Amino acid sequence: MIATKQIKDLLSIMARLRDPETGCPWDIEQDFRSIAPYTIEEAYEVADAIERDDMVDLKDELGDLLLQVVYHSQMANEAGHFDFGDVVEAVSRKMIRRHPHVFGDAGPKPVHEVNAMWDDIKAEERAEKRQAKIAAGLPTEVKNGPLGEVPRALPALSRAEKLQKRAAAFGFDWPEVNEVLDKIEEEIGELRAAIESGDKSDRKDELGDVIFALVNLGRHLKIDAEDALRGTNRKFVRRLTSVEKAVLAAGSSLDEASLDEMEEAWKAAKEAEKLKS
Repeated sequence: MIATKQIKDLLSIMARLRDPETGCPWDIEQDFRSIAPYTIEEAYEVADAIERDDMVDLKDELGDLLLQVVYHSQMANEAGHFDFGDVVEAVSRKMIRRHPHVFGDAGPKPVHEVNAMWDDIKAEERAEKRQAKIAAGLPTEVKNGPLGEVPRALPALSRAEKLQKRAAAFGFDWPEVNEVLDKIEEEIGELRAAIESGDKSDRKDELGDVIFALVNLGRHLKIDAEDALRGTNRKFVRRLTSVEKAVLAAGSSLDEASLDEMEEAWKAAKEAEKLKS
């Protein structure tokens, strides 16, 4: 279905909500910063619907996420910066530029070459954006050095991976997976020492280093750490639910069952999953 009319209707709805005289008081008082947390929340709800394979919820959550784009675009339009059409035009132009193997003369390419082209084109875009800011008299300094462009609002695991990718682009990276594993073992040793020392601040710092190194391992293995942990979270919930069912069937409860009883039920749930797979 062509969504042109529906998009126009949505833009009109948002404009009315933001009308300073007849709009909604709550919507009128919002700004980019106050709406940003909702934008992040809606993106997570989209991911959750996908994980649950719930297409009914996914349709609704994608609509909520689209509303966030429309909201920000409306506020930007009111301030004279850009409008929704500019956003659509910019992303369309970007996608065409970043896919010369589809829209240009580059021809079919293997995935590793496509990824390399993508990184090169993004680097060109960053340079062009910097020049455009200079021409417009806008500040161009990147705060926090060469990694300053990685958004702080990202989930910690995702941001760690992006920071590592950016550093790798400068050649600051372990060349082999085994070296990453060695680094993990080194960081675990330092965490053990911090635990033994009793220094809470040191323990927190060293635990962060272990997690950061594990994200790096995932990157080298081409496994998204955020996605891997979400999978483990789902598995944990599923297995603990099985444990609860088992102890209830035995006439007990999670509060009353011993650790040994719960551990046995956990092992049984794990074995059952292996048989199913």
